[in-house]
Amino acid sequence: MAGARRRLVETLRERGIRDLAVLRAFDLTPRHLFVPSGVRHHAYEDAPLPIGSGQTISQPSIHARYLELLQLKGTERVLEIGTGSGYQTVLLSHLVAQIFTIERIPALYNQARENIARAGAKNVSMLLGDGTVGWREYSPYDAILVSAGGPTIPQPLIDQLAEGGRMIVPIGGLDQQTLKLVVRRGADVQIEDVAPVRFVPLFGTYGWEQQT
Repeated sequence: MAGARRRLVETLRERGIRDLAVLRAFDLTPRHLFVPSGVRHHAYEDAPLPIGSGQTISQPSIHARYLELLQLKGTERVLEIGTGSGYQTVLLSHLVAQIFTIERIPALYNQARENIARAGAKNVSMLLGDGTVGWREYSPYDAILVSAGGPTIPQPLIDQLAEGGRMIVPIGGLDQQTLKLVVRRGADVQIEDVAPVRFVPLFGTYGWEQQT
């Protein structure tokens, strides 16, 4: 699959991704290990794919945009909301010092834990729970990535950003959101609109209410 990964890296480069560390992370991470066997032949296309439990793995160019916007240097402590398959988690493992990742769906949590271990990532801590409340025990975080779309930016995540920390979060309706870059500067929070996106809903205390 190495050749397919290289082609994906070239696709990302053609789509404007310039951060060499981000491109290297994609070259090192076997996406085919993070998708169901039935769609594995599509693993290195720039497309979202289903991963079960009503969830998807985002298209690689979205992951790449997320990672590039965070301007990672390699020393960061990062919080990821929505582990999903664990693919973005492993991408991050090549880019930062330590990752704390939260998944709310038990089946995905268990699968992601296996995927992350199989990929050899050692700098990842996982939690099964409500990502909208964050993981205060290990805060503050230099970067926070939210992989689902909510109605508003969860206040606990803002509170858990370090000084100068950056958060990427999709905010909007259930069907379409705007990707926002949040930067903490002392008591001030700067929010910049990046691009229109479509993510699965962010359920939780500070997200959408789960329908039963």
